[in-house]
Amino acid sequence: MVAVLIKIFGTENIELAEDVVQDALVSALETWKYRGMPDNPRAWLYRTARNKAIDIIRRKKHSKTIDFSDPERKLLTSEYTLASTMNDFWKEQHIQDDFLAMMYACCHPDISQENQITFILKSLCGFSTKEVAKSFLTTEDTISKRLYRTKEYFRKHKIRPSIPFPKEIGTRTSVVLSAIYLMFNEGYNSTHDDQLIRKDLISQAMWLCKSLLDSERTQLPEVYALMALMCFHAARIDSRITEEGALILLADQDRSIWNTELIALGSKYLNQAAFGDTLTTYHLEAAIAYQHCTASSYDATNWKEILRYYDLLLKIDNDPIVFLNRCLVLLELNGPEEALFMIQEIKDHKILNKYYLYHAILGEIHERLIQPDEAIKSYKLAIELTQSKSEKKLLSRKIAHILN
Repeated sequence: MVAVLIKIFGTENIELAEDVVQDALVSALETWKYRGMPDNPRAWLYRTARNKAIDIIRRKKHSKTIDFSDPERKLLTSEYTLASTMNDFWKEQHIQDDFLAMMYACCHPDISQENQITFILKSLCGFSTKEVAKSFLTTEDTISKRLYRTKEYFRKHKIRPSIPFPKEIGTRTSVVLSAIYLMFNEGYNSTHDDQLIRKDLISQAMWLCKSLLDSERTQLPEVYALMALMCFHAARIDSRITEEGALILLADQDRSIWNTELIALGSKYLNQAAFGDTLTTYHLEAAIAYQHCTASSYDATNWKEILRYYDLLLKIDNDPIVFLNRCLVLLELNGPEEALFMIQEIKDHKILNKYYLYHAILGEIHERLIQPDEAIKSYKLAIELTQSKSEKKLLSRKIAHILN
């Protein structure tokens, strides 16, 4: 609804669009409480928002709040064309196009990534300021400031939400996908100290990506690849933590409770991602996840194939996290000696030295080399660097195992 209302009122009136949505939701709560939920709640909300928008247009058609010089809004100023023009805005295909256009507007290159995701969560996904603050492990005041800065940017530059032209869509879509994947990762491995998995963020990220696939203009190979990757990861969610909230490593997960439907869906999306000559990091990460999801057991994992994918990933982007994950593959494939040799190449990396997983992997390597003192030292450093209670518990269990 927000995307359609922003199309009607303009990006300089985002708060007005949000107010209409809020009013429509309040009306629904009040009406449905006594009359019961309608057969089509979505259509009811759209109709209510449309009527409220018409009221606002009538009140403000002589003011400068809304720019009626815009060709798409000129017909809203006449009573003869107001209703029919407003109805056009709420046609299903227009709603979908406006939503995609607003996604691209939110991911404008001049807006920082944290502000992009903040605005998407708040305005397009309907998260409260408190929920967004929780997602970023920050205060509501910080989130409010981010939202204010983003709205000011829209207001100042009067950015018109639109789906890019075909020649630009690849570059702009990469920004949108980055925002979606960051959102998914926060849900899959949350930075919040008492919650490892945020299913709300995971489902919202997958929904946003599916929205791109529902439009012919954004059915790009990399979009299919990201959707496949998220399906593979989401399929293993229920096996990642115990009922008490303790983290379960991949080697110890119960594969019988993995979601086979999501794995099959991920395989379908991965096949659909294979058209054209595009090979992105999403393709390769999805291929790695596919190998894990289709292996009958941890020991049966095709580590050689996974290593090949990591080598290709490093050719595309020499990312230290990718290098670190490759060391884990070497640990399983060739043993701790080679893994230690490789990981020492990045021992002085400034970012990795502050990353808990680097020290956790180093601890695992030392533990397999039967170097208990070094292993415990690395595990303790990892505990200090993570905020996740689940990860702290896992690392503490590893230390206890060595001491026993």
